[in-house]
Amino acid sequence: MAGTNGKQKTARDMVLSLGVIVLAGLVMWLFIPHDDDGEPDLKRVDYSVELITARRAAPYPVAAPEGLSKDWKPTLVRYRGDQFDAWHLGFRAPDGEYVAVEQSMEKPSAFIEEASQGAQRTGTTEEIGGRTWTRYTGGRYDALVLHDTDGVKGATTVVAGTGSFEQLNKMVAALKLA
Repeated sequence: MAGTNGKQKTARDMVLSLGVIVLAGLVMWLFIPHDDDGEPDLKRVDYSVELITARRAAPYPVAAPEGLSKDWKPTLVRYRGDQFDAWHLGFRAPDGEYVAVEQSMEKPSAFIEEASQGAQRTGTTEEIGGRTWTRYTGGRYDALVLHDTDGVKGATTVVAGTGSFEQLNKMVAALKLA
């Protein structure tokens, strides 16, 4: 009989300890801030210095938007002269989608494949801002492609992303090539 009472006491103590641990965990969870939206807070980048550098170094007119609303948040910029003079400028669109401006002197087929994440040429063209852009769709992104950017043979401009063609068109319409 004496042994049975000790075992019951041990089981009761374990249950009470588990309850205290669960209660402490709930209290910590309530007081530790956590985001429910799941989206990371992307910092706005200033790309003006990189743009000036790229425009001085690139053998083609470098594209950057002018006049987009503040709702378009620039998030990533880079120019790599040692990698086919590659220019990349990424934006978070007002609805949270991603839209990027990519330019390069790399072989167009390889560059478009990479920049559009595997999108395929549709044969549909659009006249935007006095330039003829070709639609690419599928893959991870949709894209608008400008071959031989402003007459520079081999220079390709791709505006691609998860955004709709309406958003891609808005970005293309805002582009200034200089």
